[in-house]
Amino acid sequence: MTHVVLSLGSNIDREKNIGFAIDRIRACYGTLELSPVYETSSVGFDGPPFYNLVAGFETDRPLPEIIDYLHEIEAGAGRVRGPKSFDSRILDIDVILYGMENWRDRGVNVPRDEIERYAYVLKPLADLYPDLVHPLTGQTIGTMWAEFESPDQTLFLAAFPLAEN
Repeated sequence: MTHVVLSLGSNIDREKNIGFAIDRIRACYGTLELSPVYETSSVGFDGPPFYNLVAGFETDRPLPEIIDYLHEIEAGAGRVRGPKSFDSRILDIDVILYGMENWRDRGVNVPRDEIERYAYVLKPLADLYPDLVHPLTGQTIGTMWAEFESPDQTLFLAAFPLAEN
């Protein structure tokens, strides 16, 4: 079994779309570990604030199959994929960790470089898995958060109730 961690975000109909994604992921992969939900300002563009969180689970499914399923969930919420850009999102779900594996040399951004660059990924990851070691940096996620500096990125704990398991 491989431990998989996802990053989820939405700034369009946030509660509905995050809830939809969690329900669909749980239906496929079973028990989920969920971080707190954070409200975060848009990064790279002017837009409404996002809800962001991370979710973890165990699976024996291969990474490409998981990514395909996540794209199906995004499409089911109404997301239309287009050119890569910083813009509002109905739903964005990314695999940020697939065990301790490095897929970057195979053209897949896993572990996601956003872990090291954005508070909206690193903080919820540190909340959920502070002792987890990043496969490339060798640091614990908690240490990475403690050393993270980016005063222009705002995070606020959101009042977003998530159903357990």
